[in-house]
Amino acid sequence: MGELAAPRKRFAIEHTALFGTNYPMDFEQFSHIDTWIFDLDNTLYPPKVRLFDQIEEKMRVFVSDFLNVSLSEADVFRAQYWRSHGTTLAGMMDQHAMPPEAFLHFVHDIDFSLLPHSAELSSLISALPGRKIVYTNGTEPYARRVLQARGLEQNFEAVYGIEHASYRPKPHAEAFAEVFERAAVTPHSAAMFEDESRNLQVPAGLGMRTVYISPDTASPDYVDAMHQNLEAFLSQLVAACFSKPSGGLRKNHGKL
Repeated sequence: MGELAAPRKRFAIEHTALFGTNYPMDFEQFSHIDTWIFDLDNTLYPPKVRLFDQIEEKMRVFVSDFLNVSLSEADVFRAQYWRSHGTTLAGMMDQHAMPPEAFLHFVHDIDFSLLPHSAELSSLISALPGRKIVYTNGTEPYARRVLQARGLEQNFEAVYGIEHASYRPKPHAEAFAEVFERAAVTPHSAAMFEDESRNLQVPAGLGMRTVYISPDTASPDYVDAMHQNLEAFLSQLVAACFSKPSGGLRKNHGKL
């Protein structure tokens, strides 16, 4: 895992900071980043879409059928495995020898039409220098359908799913190690965006910058920055560190 990074300078961006307040923000800690790694669900689309609700329901149905238990009992198993193994899938594989392929195919067969297209988010991600990667506890085919629905498929050079980590989920260190090796990630010049704070602990320990996308008002010490809205955070970041004097992005995004 390597030695731990130096103490981290943390900041949160308040909603009011988007409108010209003097809230202190240290965006310079991201100025050296050349690899940007994004989680997928509830990170690259807003949680209010509630896309994952469909997956949650299909997971409980699959677990109920596979274990021959009630839906309420399936919920108990799922909650236990989320805490102990990181995902329902990992717990079911470990405790019940469940093959992953049928489960993943079933739970990702959902309606993607609820996802709004976002040209603004695409433009902001494009403005970040260097490589952009998606790493999700879902599968690559599922992730690519989400990106297509959001109009983001052209923004990312690679998409890594749980199958690329031997079906081990985030937050397990072995999962990060396998995916980061596949992606040739240099941690000290990389940043990771997540809606689950626990999934940022290993990247932070490797020396990556970490961004927690969540409505929470507090975060663990290993989180460098947090915001409830990815587009708002990237707008501020791009304006502070990566917009050119000629102002292409500033012109396109007047609030910058």
